[in-house]
Amino acid sequence: MNARRFLKLFSLNFLLVGCMTPLSAPSAGVNLTPAQLQRVGQRIWQNECAGTVMGLTSWNAGEDFASLGIGHFIWYPKGKKGPFEESFPPLVTFFESKGIAMPGWAKGPCPWDSKSAFEADKGGARQSELRAILSKSVGVQTEFIMARLQRALPKMKGSTKKPALVQAHFDALLATPEGAFCLIDYVNFKGEGTVATERYNGQGWGLLQVLEGMKKGTPNAFAESAKAVLSRRVQNAPAARKEQRWLAGWHNRCDGYKSKL
Repeated sequence: MNARRFLKLFSLNFLLVGCMTPLSAPSAGVNLTPAQLQRVGQRIWQNECAGTVMGLTSWNAGEDFASLGIGHFIWYPKGKKGPFEESFPPLVTFFESKGIAMPGWAKGPCPWDSKSAFEADKGGARQSELRAILSKSVGVQTEFIMARLQRALPKMKGSTKKPALVQAHFDALLATPEGAFCLIDYVNFKGEGTVATERYNGQGWGLLQVLEGMKKGTPNAFAESAKAVLSRRVQNAPAARKEQRWLAGWHNRCDGYKSKL
């Protein structure tokens, strides 16, 4: 099946109402069972937040932004912008398009201007309200991630010298539940790889770079390419960022792509 057609059907038939709610069967032609669809949302939440409600509002050490939701969507404070694409404001817009009301304070820049301010307010009314919304909207957050993946393919093909290879690996991965999860999770984890600012020494670490580096179109090959791309990122990273501390965890996440969904 054509990748874009697959994702269109997948998006239309994907519905999670919280991480444990049963799902209706997918349409014919989609090779994921209801249990596998449910597992996608759970595994993303587990990968990013250890599957905890408190983990839905986080601010990682060494970063200049809050990380929110099952996908740890980035939210910058007022006046601060970094090299990484901001994803929480678009999620808020997506929520409202789905009828999920968001508090007014969540529609602008991040109201906490530092990690210390964020942590001091961890048990406050705003973060508690946000966690309640995020814990009940796992399905919509996963749809948002999937919509990003759907938009990613033409962007990636327009940013590579190997468009046929990228298309072939993308399509091959979509042919299996495990391969589809690789794409969905990694694009949320490290982005598309098409943003010029998301480079160290001119080399990116997104989904595009992983697809380009694959030896064949399998989840195992995806995992090995992803580990190589992330190792290269750490080697190229500014010393002040101390990214080596994250590499083992990143590699463990990539090894998870080899397991059954």
